[in-house]
Amino acid sequence: MSAPDLITFPHETGVDVSTVPAAFQQTVTVRPDAVAIRTAGGGRQITWAQYASGVEAIAGGLAALGIGHGDTIGLMLTNRPEFHLVDTAAVHLGAVPFSIYNTSSSDQIEYLFGNAENSVVITEQKFLPVITSANTAVERIIVVDGVAADAISLDDVARTPPPDGFDFTASWRAVEPEDLATLIYTSGTTGPPKGVEITHRNIVAEMAALAEKVDVGFDDRSISYLPAAHIADRVSSHAANIMRGMQITTVSDPREIAAALPEVHPTFIFGVPRVWQKIRAGVEAKVAEESSPVKRVLAGWAFGVGAAGVQAQIDGKGLGVLARAQRGLADRLVLHKVRAALGLDQIKFAGSGAAAIPPEVLKFFLGLGIPILEVWGMSETTGVSTMTTPDNLKIGTVGPPIRGMEVRLADDGELFVRGPVVMRGYRGQPEKTAEAIDADGWLSTGDIAKIDDDGNVIIIDRKKELIINESGKNMSPTNIENAMKAASSLISQVAAIGDAKPYVSALVVLDPEVVAARAEKLNLPDADLTELSVHPEVVDEVSTAIRTANKRLSRVEQVKRFTIVPVTWDPGGDELTPTMKLRRAPIATKYAAEIGALYEPQPGDAVVDLR
Repeated sequence: MSAPDLITFPHETGVDVSTVPAAFQQTVTVRPDAVAIRTAGGGRQITWAQYASGVEAIAGGLAALGIGHGDTIGLMLTNRPEFHLVDTAAVHLGAVPFSIYNTSSSDQIEYLFGNAENSVVITEQKFLPVITSANTAVERIIVVDGVAADAISLDDVARTPPPDGFDFTASWRAVEPEDLATLIYTSGTTGPPKGVEITHRNIVAEMAALAEKVDVGFDDRSISYLPAAHIADRVSSHAANIMRGMQITTVSDPREIAAALPEVHPTFIFGVPRVWQKIRAGVEAKVAEESSPVKRVLAGWAFGVGAAGVQAQIDGKGLGVLARAQRGLADRLVLHKVRAALGLDQIKFAGSGAAAIPPEVLKFFLGLGIPILEVWGMSETTGVSTMTTPDNLKIGTVGPPIRGMEVRLADDGELFVRGPVVMRGYRGQPEKTAEAIDADGWLSTGDIAKIDDDGNVIIIDRKKELIINESGKNMSPTNIENAMKAASSLISQVAAIGDAKPYVSALVVLDPEVVAARAEKLNLPDADLTELSVHPEVVDEVSTAIRTANKRLSRVEQVKRFTIVPVTWDPGGDELTPTMKLRRAPIATKYAAEIGALYEPQPGDAVVDLR
């Protein structure tokens, strides 16, 4: 490749491009009759030719509404084909489309639209009440799903003739690499979200670097289910579709991802850790519920063979003739059938990122025959900055930097990165930009890390989230929390407590689906979460899991007391960001009484003492 901001397409055109619309215009020429975007089940299918004509029509209609180069357009949409159409149409005008989370409140919308300064929002009818109740400068609302009062339908926009003198080709050719392609709003764990300015150069550089690591193209399939406001979906679905020709199946409800997998049989899939944990829990539950003793024993043997092979790989030992034969037999009899049932039997690339994933989960899937590559990155780095590879599947690391990226550690262990994928800055916040990026272009990531002798990055935890107990010992809460989540599928979320405290304690949240299955076994099908959270068998199972997890932790890290919080923590709520990161400060405030009881238990408190 001639430069970090050019990508040579891995298909017939062989053309270098430097902007998103230029990439799209090349991609649509390759297989115009092939399906580019579809919905789960195939109810809707859009070919590349239809995609191209739709983009041109919508771009002309948006231009007629006064949208032009540099204008921002807000998108509040579920994962659906219209997202790809309107976002791509907007960038062909040199406009800046950006997505907001579907869980956003009217106050949050007011803040986000105020920062972005958009006069247009494209949305669905179900989001109209929260959008219209926000005090914003939005002048026009476009709905993609029919007709609504005080809104324009997307169909009407597409049918609107462009203004006199509008030249679609000249419009997209005028887009420059340093122009903004989108804004990604951070999830706001420690304050109001910041608008990360991502340029066309950033996106093209990211895709160019990933092209060297991940070989995907027109024959590949992926599923878009993560929020479009998340950098992961914008890169792994939207940009990969535009720049690599990969077919996208949209799933509007992320809870339906497991059902969509066997229908799509993706070759490329990216999941946040919770997705992989849920799939693993489902497999284990299915095996445990197997009515045939012979099949249950056979499955246990096959998974054991897979796990032994993984451990041998981790230990740097080759498999002997007998072990290889056992692995082959286990795969033929059980493992390949499990992959097929999951819809993961044609996977070429499986990735995990956005948060730390327990090593046990990676080992489980590797034993199943699905190596999951771990990636690390930020919104500020257009997604992936480091990643493991099939040739360097070093569990416990997030791999070396991708092409064009540099990494270094500060004296306190904070990771700094530099390269063409680093954002232009934070929208309207030059002081925050200056704090994040120094004069030499190094971005402060806020992560404490190590770099091993092979150049692999090891993320310890967020710098501001490290626990420092009353004796001055530094600990990673994520490490503690992942140990507990890995020990039992019953545990959905954990918040480790211990800053300036004499020992570590934990708030535990149950997985609603798994605990519902336990309720059936306990002959309590109608029991609510409050009742189940204090049921002796449930509490004992959580206690056993935490004791197991404690064996993997140093003495000072071990959880001494815990309490089960009888509620669910939902993405976008008080406790979790939309990307499922813990909001630690709000948790500390909201559960102050429960945390107090963990250190000064009172009669009747639901505190479990493991000391």
